[in-house]
Amino acid sequence: MTAELVPFSRCPCGTGLQFGECCLPIHTGERQAPTAEALMRSRFSAFAVGNVDWLLTSWHQGTRPETLELDPGIRWLRLDIVETAGGPFDREATVEFRAHCRDADGRGELHERSRFVREQGWQYVDGVIS
Repeated sequence: MTAELVPFSRCPCGTGLQFGECCLPIHTGERQAPTAEALMRSRFSAFAVGNVDWLLTSWHQGTRPETLELDPGIRWLRLDIVETAGGPFDREATVEFRAHCRDADGRGELHERSRFVREQGWQYVDGVIS
């Protein structure tokens, strides 16, 4: 991880919980994300702290790139979940979100509707950016 985020800091995903009780245990494999939304939150946190390994691990093997480089000039600030379809017992789910960031040009927003599948745990498949 590249960002200096300690386990008792607020989790970047916006739940209000501490990182050590929210997304960090998912990043380390201590526990699985129970829903696609929880996986989406853990992926946002991974972007925020620069955890490329978790981003690749949580990406479905059928659509995962071989490598991933994060832009060090982007600082991820906040995640807003817009809509979620699919629960912990479903095989497929979608999560629509808005991820707010800051870069050299100022503030920005990524609006995406992501697809997830549950195969021995939830995995990110792909998304449509709007």
